[in-house]
Amino acid sequence: MAAHIVDQKHADKSLGNLSAAAVDALEQAALTTTYPTGAVLFAESQAPRGIFVVRRGHVKLSVSGSDGRTLILRIAEPGDILGIASVIAGREYEATAETQEPCDISFVRLADVLRMMRSHGEIALWVTQHISADYNCTCREIRDLMLSDSAGEKLARLMLGWIDHTAESRQSGQVKMALTHEEIGQMIGTSRETVSRLIAGFKKQRLIQQNGATLSIPNRVALESLITA
Repeated sequence: MAAHIVDQKHADKSLGNLSAAAVDALEQAALTTTYPTGAVLFAESQAPRGIFVVRRGHVKLSVSGSDGRTLILRIAEPGDILGIASVIAGREYEATAETQEPCDISFVRLADVLRMMRSHGEIALWVTQHISADYNCTCREIRDLMLSDSAGEKLARLMLGWIDHTAESRQSGQVKMALTHEEIGQMIGTSRETVSRLIAGFKKQRLIQQNGATLSIPNRVALESLITA
């Protein structure tokens, strides 16, 4: 029997309102594998092989410049689907996907994705919805990055975005910060040293609190005041 593409907790996010028949078709085509930390699911400029559904864990999506610098586009979480746009367009993967921790990933081959889109109109719509969501997310992230005047503003935006990501985090004002200072720098286009200095400054100003990997924002208004655009 095929493994479920996503666990029940994240089923609504990834599968939307697909019928039981469409979900079963996806599950029958999926191959689920457990990957260790640091495994590369696909690489930037690699020909597309299929789509990847994150069932458990987090996956880093990044691009590299000609100067060797890395920019992290986002951190994918359970329920997210990776590589759809490249599969549909028949173009190379535009980013590198690397596991941040041990992950369960379901893979559906390119040929199976296209076959199911032809035979299940609702799967074609489901794919289109995910491509649209990815596009909207990318536009927001580019806007935040380009309209921010300083590294401090970019970091404030990033932290507030983490808090606002889920209803649970919004209510508690807390979130798990699993990224290193270097990775945070790669997300906002600055150096590890700058991130460390900014975080130390935020703590000194009591804009944030940190207990291990748990980040708290006790004064949201004060942190928001750093954002000008």
